[in-house]
Amino acid sequence: MAIRVNPKLIGELECYGAADVQNCYHCGNCSAACPFSKDPFVIPRKSMRQLQMGLEQRLCGTLEPWLCYYCGECSAQCPRGAEPGETMMSLRRWLTSRYDWTGLARLFYRSWKTELTALVLVSLLTLVGFLWMGFTVGGGSFNVYSGPGALFPAHTVHIIDLALAGLLVSMLASNALRMWWFTTGRDPELRPTLWMYVKNVLLLPFHFFTQARYRKCERKSPWAVHLGIFLGWVTMEMLVVLFIEVLHQEQTIWAAHAFGYVATVALLAGTGYAIVGRLRRKEAHYRHTHATDWMFLLLVAGAALTGIAQHAAYRWFGSDFTANVAYLVHMMLVVPLLAIQIPFSKLSHLAFRPLAMYLAAVHADALARQKTPELAAEALSLPA
Repeated sequence: MAIRVNPKLIGELECYGAADVQNCYHCGNCSAACPFSKDPFVIPRKSMRQLQMGLEQRLCGTLEPWLCYYCGECSAQCPRGAEPGETMMSLRRWLTSRYDWTGLARLFYRSWKTELTALVLVSLLTLVGFLWMGFTVGGGSFNVYSGPGALFPAHTVHIIDLALAGLLVSMLASNALRMWWFTTGRDPELRPTLWMYVKNVLLLPFHFFTQARYRKCERKSPWAVHLGIFLGWVTMEMLVVLFIEVLHQEQTIWAAHAFGYVATVALLAGTGYAIVGRLRRKEAHYRHTHATDWMFLLLVAGAALTGIAQHAAYRWFGSDFTANVAYLVHMMLVVPLLAIQIPFSKLSHLAFRPLAMYLAAVHADALARQKTPELAAEALSLPA
């Protein structure tokens, strides 16, 4: 079968953050340093070679970039400064754009101006939409935050949250299905059985909530920062989407908000550490930063801070006006963060990585099944 080669692939990956790929001469130090490099997933050397050769279709069907956690050890051990860790990160961005059937991820990753414009546009639409809702459905006054006559009624906001969550989950699920097709479904040699999918299905929630493999990296701080941001974000989203009406009930304030306090601290600590690391640029995994990384971190930090301001204004200082203003600014950050980052940018990685872990286990089972008959045949051919 003929293999199509894209000689411009390295140049295309530069828009996604790839740097110094041509410096790699395949000494193997990066794969030797990586705790996740194990046949058939030779990380990151195999993907680096395929990229240099312009094997676009094979890269589109690989899971290896998702099995890398970018601890930076491979880049630190590279004698040529080829930055294999950053290349794996750029490949994850590139693959996200390939899974996305709308083409928006490709636009956002290739142009920070396009993504910033989209974020600002969604933010302004959120402002207009919430003001319209407040003055038509709500009480129409910034001086009422909660209860009857509230400017932003909790019940109405709850319905909007559920509708937005359903839309975004559907978008992400369709992209995840394309990921499965590119990496597993269309490969005629794998042919995993239904039982292989079923027996490994618990790996999806396990890796989603724990990021457990990250702990195998020699550098532990990236795992702690990543886990803090992730768990803080997921906890906050669960509270807002599912329990926003409970949060507005006075008698359940401490029970309902305890998780919110912890999540906010985790978000601020994680994003703060990541921002400082990117400014100092001393650690290997912080030396290079794509524009989408900055947008994600600043949006998350801004959402957390405005959430604190909103809560403090209403619960601690009793200022409904300030609480409503803070809430409006908060939603102007949260909605674009969700609408852009989840299906088309940084936050989509939280779904693609555990899915890759799951599919990697399915691949391993399928490949093991193929090797078993070969081993049996070799045993039968041995002399007595």
